[in-house]
Amino acid sequence: MPADKGNKALSFRAIEVMKPSDSDKADNGVNRGLRVTCGKTGKKTFFYRYTSPVTNKLIQISLGVFPAVSLEQARIKLRELKLIRQQGRCPATEARAAAFELKQQIKNESALGKFTLQAMIELYLQNHIEDQVLPNGAIKSGARKKKGQDEARRTLYGDAVPMLGERLARDVSRQDIIDLVMSIVSRGANVQAGNVLREILAAYDYSMGMGKFDDQFINPALQAKVSLVRTKVKLTSKKGSRFLNDDELKLFLAWLPGSKFTEVQKNIFRMTLWTGCRTGEICEAAWRNIDIDDGVFHIRESKTGVAREIQLPRQCINFLRTNKIGNEVYLFPSQRTGKPIKQKQLTESAWAMREADLMLDIPRWTPHDLRRTVRTGLSRLQCPSEVAEAILGHTKKGLIGTYDLHRYTEQSREWLQRWADHLDTLVTTS
Repeated sequence: MPADKGNKALSFRAIEVMKPSDSDKADNGVNRGLRVTCGKTGKKTFFYRYTSPVTNKLIQISLGVFPAVSLEQARIKLRELKLIRQQGRCPATEARAAAFELKQQIKNESALGKFTLQAMIELYLQNHIEDQVLPNGAIKSGARKKKGQDEARRTLYGDAVPMLGERLARDVSRQDIIDLVMSIVSRGANVQAGNVLREILAAYDYSMGMGKFDDQFINPALQAKVSLVRTKVKLTSKKGSRFLNDDELKLFLAWLPGSKFTEVQKNIFRMTLWTGCRTGEICEAAWRNIDIDDGVFHIRESKTGVAREIQLPRQCINFLRTNKIGNEVYLFPSQRTGKPIKQKQLTESAWAMREADLMLDIPRWTPHDLRRTVRTGLSRLQCPSEVAEAILGHTKKGLIGTYDLHRYTEQSREWLQRWADHLDTLVTTS
């Protein structure tokens, strides 16, 4: 079907109401080249059509299926592919070559009896978790969204690969997995230990399903999990209760500018305190989602799956106007990659500072505790509970969540401004 010739940007609603008889819809502006089509079954697929700088042939790459892949995620993928093209490279050609090389490597290692734990992890990540480029250039969406794909790779390569990656996967024992998990627990990262165990267990299950082990093989990660359950090793986090009271917050605000956190990390903490957002939401903030004139931070993708608008206080707006931090796309990018800084870097930096005795001398706190500090502080200022919950983006439960759809926009703006003013008084008072 011919592409839609209109100049309107794509929107969630426009895609949602598409029918099989509709023409392809196209995005515009910086996202020109992004299209969405609705198939006979009603499946809506994002794709990017371009002329390969290598072959000069027209290539069409699928960016995923809506709504599993959101419009915002599709636009991010599009921009990443355009950057590759600007370098004279063909994204589809490179992805196919990399996938072919990986499959050959895994095939050779398996044939030679050299199917290592790292090879098994790559098989699991690239063939199941992550997006794949098919021979025709289309992209098959992985089992998880982009953030989940990155997190799975980071989890496995942060601990499992360095410790056991060169071992043959079939020779890794129950005790090897237990030792790995307990080494992570010993540094106080119980949740990370649970994540590593879960991912290794899933990687083994996937490879077993792919016939990489004989029928008598038993998943060592499953055996390790059973043993750890018996010993009652806790691999989950307890419900947080830490927040900074006014005295601690005053010390924190005075200490932060001269601390060993990077400037980007300091700015993330400041914006977290001004808005009450999750640090992960702040880390991924893009300039296109900031309306400085109206003082609104649009969060398209949230932990609860519900988009929301954060009403920015004057202090935050002035900060964004006068401090052109980041690059042209993101507010808080990594200096190395130019992409959003990873949320995990905040806790890792805090841990390293404690180990070096460079942390503020108050009871142990985590970056997420700043969000709890905002919520508690709002209550202390007598902010109505329903407004404070709306500010934090918590979903309403039961029938209230079904029928009360009011977003408390004006009230949220008023109370976040009161909170920001309160923070100013903590900084200025001696």
